[in-house]
Amino acid sequence: MKGKIRPIAKKGKRPPVDIASLFGDLKNGDNTALAKAITLVESSRARDFEYAEDLVTRCLKVERPSIRIGITGVPGVGKSTFIEVFGSFLTSKGKKVAVLAVDPSSTITKGSILGDKTRMESLSKDPNAFIRPSPARDALGGVARHTRETIILCEAAGYDIILIETVGVGQSETLVHSMVDFFLLLKLAGAGDELQGVKRGIMELADAIVINKADGDNIKAVKHAITEFKRALHLYPPKDNTWTPQVTSCSALKNTGIDSVWKLASDFLDLTQTNGHFEKNRTQQDKNWFLQTLEEQVKHQFYTREGVQKRIHELIEKIEAREIAPVAAAHSLLNGEHDLS
Repeated sequence: MKGKIRPIAKKGKRPPVDIASLFGDLKNGDNTALAKAITLVESSRARDFEYAEDLVTRCLKVERPSIRIGITGVPGVGKSTFIEVFGSFLTSKGKKVAVLAVDPSSTITKGSILGDKTRMESLSKDPNAFIRPSPARDALGGVARHTRETIILCEAAGYDIILIETVGVGQSETLVHSMVDFFLLLKLAGAGDELQGVKRGIMELADAIVINKADGDNIKAVKHAITEFKRALHLYPPKDNTWTPQVTSCSALKNTGIDSVWKLASDFLDLTQTNGHFEKNRTQQDKNWFLQTLEEQVKHQFYTREGVQKRIHELIEKIEAREIAPVAAAHSLLNGEHDLS
């Protein structure tokens, strides 16, 4: 109405989040609602935590079949290029694909470039694809702190396949294995990566090893690498799901071999869904989610207790003055030997 004066919202104040409305839009496949929901889940505000908890609980009740695929590999192996081509291949098969790309964060500035969406320019324009880059911040394991919750949101929004691209930092990123159905390890040939791969514990977790950049003059080296990786896999004990890890190659740049990667994933899923391991693994994922969340919240509650930060500062000064050993200082703080008020 003309002349009507709208109340001015106080700076820094936000209206309550309408979770019912947000959930309804998300469940109907609204990508804007999905993006808002993920932002809410990633928020560090105490009030947003309650909203996020309510939203995730609602989404957990939406039963929609999905496949969670973790994709990892050292920096430079071509993860983003592979995911763009692989994701486009899947959408061409009628699948809705969500990509959760995790960018490394600076340990100094805590900032992240979040350039994955730019690197996947073609896939980002696909109406059946959703790409969400998130910063790893201080979370270990090469995944963002709220990756598990984001997976649930994407599944509730109707995405059939969730691709999780990890930072690619080595052994610590085995955490991603605890939240996916199929774990794909991208490797390189002719760059000393074969021996490096044999040494890593991550090899033991891989359900498939895909040697990327199988094109041009690299073909011979790729064939040699396939043989070496197959030999290496025989050194590991059989998996509980009875699946034998496979090795194949592809060229994300030339868009070749992508169908064979999907064939491996499909064979794995057919086997594990038939023998019951798929559901068993999903149950274990929920247990891991609970334990990780519990650990994070206990840590948060401890550090936010009144007097803790002050006492930590005092103990650090004593450590610097060599008046107390670091281990003894930690024990005294955790055992409540000093007044924290």
